[in-house]
Amino acid sequence: MDYFQEKYINPFTDYGFKKLFGEEPNKDLLLDFLNELLKEEQGEIVSINYIKSEQLGDTSIDRKAIFDLYCQNEKGEKFIVELQKTKQKFFKDRTVYYSTFPIRDQAQLANWNYELKAVYTIAILDFVFDEDKQETDKFRYDVKLQDIDTNQIFYNKLTFIHLEMPKFNKKIEELETRFDKWLYIIKNLSKLDRIPDTLRESIFEKLFRTAEIAKFTPKQVKSYENSLKYFRDLKNSFDTAEEEGFMKGVENGIKVGIEQGIEQGIEQGIEHVAKNLLLIGLSIDKISVATGLSEDEINKLT
Repeated sequence: MDYFQEKYINPFTDYGFKKLFGEEPNKDLLLDFLNELLKEEQGEIVSINYIKSEQLGDTSIDRKAIFDLYCQNEKGEKFIVELQKTKQKFFKDRTVYYSTFPIRDQAQLANWNYELKAVYTIAILDFVFDEDKQETDKFRYDVKLQDIDTNQIFYNKLTFIHLEMPKFNKKIEELETRFDKWLYIIKNLSKLDRIPDTLRESIFEKLFRTAEIAKFTPKQVKSYENSLKYFRDLKNSFDTAEEEGFMKGVENGIKVGIEQGIEQGIEQGIEHVAKNLLLIGLSIDKISVATGLSEDEINKLT
């Protein structure tokens, strides 16, 4: 394992995320994370069970949905937990589409009265939406259906939570809550070489043990290698596209600046000629013909 520079897996890889949160022996890690994420929303979740993460539509023309993680609690409430590494044009549309599967799954035959259990769609994002960039300190977005005028919640059983991880920049000594600790671990796990004292809690110690690459079997190492390569290639492609876009913007800015400078220089030169013609006593109407300036523009130079 010496060729790995990191001691712990990267949670933003598909393999790393599912290793930590999607395996039955580590179900308590996901349970603890959800409890910290949602404790103000609904209190303690006692237990969760994984559900098959591949869902098929009702008809052949419906597209298939594959969730990263899909589970339900003891009340029958459903949780979709997604990890998104790069921007996707219609990502918000996709999360809304995904939420329809656990809603439709609840349909019952016979005398069903349409009562639904709550559905939570949680997205851990390794990017920031363009429309959110001005809110540099806000990394968590909780979205529900509400009335526009009164801001009252219209329906409280459908919740979308987005965590924009690049905005979470707390240092280890600044962590105040267990939720802070969870976000710090998710963002920084692969950069750490030991468990910080601040994170010495049994649930986090288990996570660090689970994430230690040196304890993987050769098969697990291979799977993680493939997932890590895909993650790095994807990130590199995205970073390259951003850099090329930035450089193109700079080039365009320079070009526009030069053009504007030339235009401004020409205007200033014409005005200078007009002033000199005024000094030698040439009439305003003749100066207008010679320079192309209007008589009003020439009068302002006097």
